[in-house]
Amino acid sequence: MASVATANRAELIAIANSVASEKMIDKGIVIEAMEDAIQRAAKARYGAENDIRAKLDPASGDLRLWRVVEVVEAVDNYFTQVDLKGAEKLQKGAQIGDYIVDPLPPIEFGRIAAQAAKQVIFQKVRDAERERQYEEFKDRQGEIITGVVKRVEFGHVVVDLGRAEGVIRRDQQIPREAVRVNDRIRSLILKVARETRGPQIFLSRAHPDFMKRLFAQEVPEIYDGIIEIKAAARDPGSRAKIGVISHDSSIDPVGACVGMKGSRVQAVVQEMQGEKIDIIPWSPDTATFVVNALQPANVSRVVIDEEEDRIEVVVPDDQLSLAIGRRGQNVRLASQLTAKAIDILTEADASEKRQKEFVERSEMFQTELDVDETLAQLLVAEGFSELEEVAYVEIDELAGIEGFDEDLAQELQSRAQEALERRETANREERIALGVSDDLTTMPYLTETMLVTLGKAGIKTLDDLADLATDELVEKKRAEPRRRNEDAPKRPDRSENRGGILAVYGLTDEQGNEIIMAARQHWFADDEAEAPAEAAEAAEGAEGEEA
Repeated sequence: MASVATANRAELIAIANSVASEKMIDKGIVIEAMEDAIQRAAKARYGAENDIRAKLDPASGDLRLWRVVEVVEAVDNYFTQVDLKGAEKLQKGAQIGDYIVDPLPPIEFGRIAAQAAKQVIFQKVRDAERERQYEEFKDRQGEIITGVVKRVEFGHVVVDLGRAEGVIRRDQQIPREAVRVNDRIRSLILKVARETRGPQIFLSRAHPDFMKRLFAQEVPEIYDGIIEIKAAARDPGSRAKIGVISHDSSIDPVGACVGMKGSRVQAVVQEMQGEKIDIIPWSPDTATFVVNALQPANVSRVVIDEEEDRIEVVVPDDQLSLAIGRRGQNVRLASQLTAKAIDILTEADASEKRQKEFVERSEMFQTELDVDETLAQLLVAEGFSELEEVAYVEIDELAGIEGFDEDLAQELQSRAQEALERRETANREERIALGVSDDLTTMPYLTETMLVTLGKAGIKTLDDLADLATDELVEKKRAEPRRRNEDAPKRPDRSENRGGILAVYGLTDEQGNEIIMAARQHWFADDEAEAPAEAAEAAEGAEGEEA
């Protein structure tokens, strides 16, 4: 590149062609870099205050150098201006305000100027190369690419991708995988980020999408869209699960993915360093899919809690360890696959839980409705679990319970409504004691119970409520999957500290947004009230000035 300093015309064009070909960038960018370098060298020779331009003909190599000056009546800056008399010598018919060209003789590059020119060209070419790399890879996110391991730095693997370099960070590698320099390696393009030092291409061999792409390469039906991978979960290097569905009823999705004598799935397993893969038929029915996802364990029944977004799975006692898996691996992968928190219970656990809930609900009805144990247990046995259900259910449904009549049903409803009123009164008193403003009672969907919860969280005024984001108010708890087994060592349940303040009340995001927007209405009302007042003050000030 230093030959630019003394190169003749043919050599300049040859250098431009060579660099453009080697770096795979546009020749015009190299020519522009050369022009910029020559301009800088000329400014160093003639003075940096001059507006000097250079033009290199990309075909012939001819170089033109000139200075641009403005025609003025009186010269203030002799570097960028010229008077009318001086302008006539440069260009016939020049007029005040014109910009004219003052040709300059070619310059000889000294050692320092040549070095500076070389640096300018290197920088321009490097920037162009980085931009070319970013443009080439930015739309390839999610593809599998093959490269050669160039080096390993601090546990991160740097991969030569041919026209660029990528990096497989330590957390995106398959654990215990031995990677050596010059090994060919396949990986997923996880992310392409534009940064000042050039595009950063992040690769992954641990992401579930890597497994999906490998199956698409090995199974033609997936590539053609006949079979679709609906969900995938991985414990890299150990075990994985994928949920598949066929859009052609004549093709078995699991069999197609396994292949003849397991040839297709084995090709993927080998690439993933022996990672065991469970191929599971996907189902739109959540319960069915959960049962499939927990294979090879047998499931007795599934109970879905829509409000808590959890799934309770009951298994036979001898299937508990199989359902949970080693170190909880099976249930964890099933939870990731179904995007649901899963609780594993044995038959004995489930029976104990049901009995405990039955006793708690019976005692609640006994206390709140002032009825005997038998009647309370009968209500629970018929499916009633909350006072609201008794208070607002159709009277015929209560009266239809064996041993009940219409008079008893009406009495129970009356007592339930009175109990709810007592609760509301107690909650109102607690809200007031907490200092929660009465303004919050006008907000949609909020009950006195919810207002007490808000007060305990420090939300006591409209401004406090208005400052919240929707997820801070109503986002559901994001609990981890767990098993319920009395014999296992218990851990603190951290899920209680997650989710929005009112997460337990089952409000939707739309309702939460409506509550917050209602709380913010007074801000807009205040702004509208201030605007006329400011206008009135401005008018009064104007009248005072006129007076």
